[in-house]
Amino acid sequence: MTWLSQIIFSCRKALQGDQYLAHLSLSEDALHALLEGKTVAIVGNARSLETRNYGAEIDAHDIVIRLNNAPIIAAASHGHRTDWMAVAKHISKQTLQTRNPDLLLWMPAHRKRLDWRMVNYSKFYINSPERNDELKAKLGASSSVGCKTIDLIRRTNAAKVTLYGFDFFASLSLSGNRTADQVPHNFSAEKEMVENLIARDTRFSLRA
Repeated sequence: MTWLSQIIFSCRKALQGDQYLAHLSLSEDALHALLEGKTVAIVGNARSLETRNYGAEIDAHDIVIRLNNAPIIAAASHGHRTDWMAVAKHISKQTLQTRNPDLLLWMPAHRKRLDWRMVNYSKFYINSPERNDELKAKLGASSSVGCKTIDLIRRTNAAKVTLYGFDFFASLSLSGNRTADQVPHNFSAEKEMVENLIARDTRFSLRA
């Protein structure tokens, strides 16, 4: 029945769009309940993280969120747990099986790369298009998946949120070889947003 389910998914996605995907998604309330009082590590894809020894610290959090399919270089620097994945691109079957996330967060506004296997692998949440539009207006550019994830988690009642592997493209990304001027994000504005968040919200901290 897998092939039939895939066909049904593709047809309903094409015909009903966001209305159908929203029906498959966890509700905002359900997502917030999962984060209530929890400690959260959001692990970014900065190359500089591989020179640190934050692995055990990362894994000590209640929930570890990783971004897209960036490699986990070593347990010593990156930890080994992946509880949630926040993604903005197609994620391979092999990556999903290796990371084995309990929840997949689909962050961007576009849905073309969101397929049946990703939606049905585990629990699934689709980020608000309106929230993405707000961030884009604030930053003057499309926000990165890391920025979207930080913005999503700040709206919850998580007890503590620590950011790892975020240097706002100073050391480039483990996800590819592009430079800052080759990606459609305003990293200076994202850095300012995160610094302002940390200054006013004591739950948040950044491990450089």
